[in-house]
Amino acid sequence: MFPRRRSDGALPRSPVLALALLFPGGPTPGAYASHTESPGQCCTVTIRVRVPEGTGTVYLAGSLPELGPWRPDAVALAGEGRERTGEVTAPPGTALEYKFTLGSWDREALSSAGTVAPNNRLLLHRDTLVVHEIDGFKKDPREYIADWRGSGVQGRLVYWPDVPSAFLGPTRHVEIWLPPGYDDAAATRYPVLYMHDGQNLFDPRIANTGVDWGVDEAVARLVNRGIIPPIIVVGVWSTTARFSEYSPWHDAPKYGRFLIEELMPRVNATFRTLTGPGNTAVMGSSMGGLLSFYLVTHHPETFGACGCESTLFPSRKRSSRKSSPASPCLPPRILLPTSSGTFGPASRLRWLRDTASTSAAWNSTPPTRPVTKRSAGGSSRRDASKAGTS
Repeated sequence: MFPRRRSDGALPRSPVLALALLFPGGPTPGAYASHTESPGQCCTVTIRVRVPEGTGTVYLAGSLPELGPWRPDAVALAGEGRERTGEVTAPPGTALEYKFTLGSWDREALSSAGTVAPNNRLLLHRDTLVVHEIDGFKKDPREYIADWRGSGVQGRLVYWPDVPSAFLGPTRHVEIWLPPGYDDAAATRYPVLYMHDGQNLFDPRIANTGVDWGVDEAVARLVNRGIIPPIIVVGVWSTTARFSEYSPWHDAPKYGRFLIEELMPRVNATFRTLTGPGNTAVMGSSMGGLLSFYLVTHHPETFGACGCESTLFPSRKRSSRKSSPASPCLPPRILLPTSSGTFGPASRLRWLRDTASTSAAWNSTPPTRPVTKRSAGGSSRRDASKAGTS
């Protein structure tokens, strides 16, 4: 992830102490790095971090095997108070990327602008010392949930925290987005779009990358253009079991039962929804796209359309090795995107993706279209109406 420009066009200030670009592929701008020749085995990276007073245990996560890779609680940094230190070792030529957390990705380090910082990068040639200063970490998600207006969202958000399931292990948060005008139209009922990785949809403070998908803005634009009717969006947060829950060869059947037998009845009983496959769609990106494809093909009586963004479709050969008689059909070799809308007859399943990038290859990431989202306090946050790459 590269630094993103603020809405005023300037790059956000880096959260680190100083800047030293010593060679191509060197440390992330803003990191102070010094190098020493070592007679021993290269290369040891010593990372020193200065954190706010009262910060708990700080962890190093990154791209090396010893860091998970990318396990949020991979290595606890030593020290107390404001100064923390850690070391990792890798061969010369290793491209190291790393970040800091308080033990989970919900609590990763922020930049001085209050946004999720980009990956720190180093290309190792010799023993290296890097010094960072961290201004703060993401708050507990519950604080952001309680202050949903601070996200700058259009419409209204309703959160259901820690939703349990008889079919799945972890509990998960669920958010329901009600479109502008919902509270003033007591007789109106709405189609429903169920989306995976719900934490990434509306609030840049919660989103994994610090940039939410801008679903509220995207829906509002489509409604204003008369392309779709106003809809309700249900965002289901992912958990640490994301891979197995989203995989058709693992727990996707159980995830489908959670949606259809547990969550959807509660949504329909609480909000003014239109039901049936002609009014119900499902959408996700990466493995969330694969899960959406699975759900719409295996439950056409429930879901009439799916949105599959940057979808992770395993190869036929790999799928064949994992398939069993109870497994879903193998992924097709080619899927053709269309622009025929979101909701339609139950008899017609349509595979949808971002129509602004139809010239790109199916598995490529659609381009980001930046818009400005303003929080309740008036500060601008960069947003994007894309189904992202998480």
